[in-house]
Amino acid sequence: MNLKKMFEMQKALDERIIKEKGLEGQDLLPNTYVALDTELAEFANEGRWFKHWSKNQKPCTKIEHFCPTCDGTGDENHDINLQYLEEGHATEPYSKCQDCNGSGKMGESNPLLEEYVDCLHFFLSIAIKKSWQDAMILPEEAFSEMKNGFEGGLSGVFLEMKWMLLNSYMSKDQSTKKTSFMMAWGLFLSIGTIGFGFTWEQIEAAYMDKNAVNHQRQQEGY
Repeated sequence: MNLKKMFEMQKALDERIIKEKGLEGQDLLPNTYVALDTELAEFANEGRWFKHWSKNQKPCTKIEHFCPTCDGTGDENHDINLQYLEEGHATEPYSKCQDCNGSGKMGESNPLLEEYVDCLHFFLSIAIKKSWQDAMILPEEAFSEMKNGFEGGLSGVFLEMKWMLLNSYMSKDQSTKKTSFMMAWGLFLSIGTIGFGFTWEQIEAAYMDKNAVNHQRQQEGY
């Protein structure tokens, strides 16, 4: 992952939000920690591994999006034909939808990966606010040992990550804060790359896409 580029992009987004929302001079670190904690919960919800009460514990990694023009039918005359049928008339012949080339689909998304990079946004923001960027530059060897298995399962590692993250905010010792943040980040990377098999390329591309969406939201008055 190109963390240097991500830091630059995240800083630009954060500065834009602060300026456009009139937040200059405010301590936004507590809010950023709460935001990250919330996004981690949303990520876990899409991961589903902890839902022992459910028959479906598979992660939500694929959602197909249907074409809004033809309502997923692939027929450009779909809306007209529905109206004709309601009125008791004969329908027009099938005409391939040009927007989806008759497939009825407009691509797919990975909700789990999307939630993961939402978390990544706030990890970056915290590092920038605290000048902890170097704590996020970890060699793969720093967490490769977890490839042999997660002690206590994925839930155990997830809870340890959350504990480390909270400690990076609550600890009285500044060096402990930074070390805890680094460990939380390493565990986060482990969960994504080892636990769910995300590649660095996937994570970076998804981050770029969501960063653009976040800028667009600001443009639209989100």
